[in-house]
Amino acid sequence: MKNREQNREILVRRDGPLLRIVIDRPAKRNALDKSMYEAMISAFAKADAEEEIRAIVLSSAGDDFTAGNDLEDFRRPLDNPHDFPALRFVRALAALQTPLVAAVAGDAIGVGVTMLFHCDLVYASHGARFKMPFVDLGVIPEAASTLLVPQRIGLVKATEFLLLCDSFGASEALRLGIVNAVAGFDEVEEMAVEAARRLAAKPRAALAATRRLLRGDTAAVAARIEEEAALFAAALTMRETRARLEAFFAGVPASDPLGQSSDNLA
Repeated sequence: MKNREQNREILVRRDGPLLRIVIDRPAKRNALDKSMYEAMISAFAKADAEEEIRAIVLSSAGDDFTAGNDLEDFRRPLDNPHDFPALRFVRALAALQTPLVAAVAGDAIGVGVTMLFHCDLVYASHGARFKMPFVDLGVIPEAASTLLVPQRIGLVKATEFLLLCDSFGASEALRLGIVNAVAGFDEVEEMAVEAARRLAAKPRAALAATRRLLRGDTAAVAARIEEEAALFAAALTMRETRARLEAFFAGVPASDPLGQSSDNLA
């Protein structure tokens, strides 16, 4: 597994029965690049392989949870879209057997939002903002979000967030059932850790069976992940998408849809 020495932007450590994963790239608003995805995939595999690990806590350093995919990785069409680390991360996330609790302190953008629909419990800071700007960039939402988001919050709000790409705050996320609770910025990680410890103390077999039933048809989720991924890869070859990505790198306007270099998520 990649550790602090191998990937200084994904910190992984054991904390009793918990595996703690911290996204630590604050200079880039915790945007996720290929090596960071690889490190998290390895951490997930470790958690599922070791019986002593009973739950995972995913959190972040700095002012943001994550600004989503590092767009540098998508600046050119993908050589092997089926094996791209971001896609393998999404697959691993959907197949994860160990309970996963997220602490969203600060903004969550792109995959920073869509990954939350695969978490068992999610806690957010009061000032957290959420945005899924895929269509604005000319690409397709991922992580089976076109299936899971309307299932969770209804078609009306899913359309608003996935087609209009509107941002929303922590109170709206709580009202819609995207997060379980909201706390202060400095309190949200401890809230997530406490919830993970409670999960870790439950009978393993009963917890696993209940979790599996709650998740429902995993085959449909896996199929949607692949369908979205194929469309995402195709979109990266389109002229309009290339132009939007190059405009992002050329000037990063104040309305930067990913917020990786801007404070404005409107």
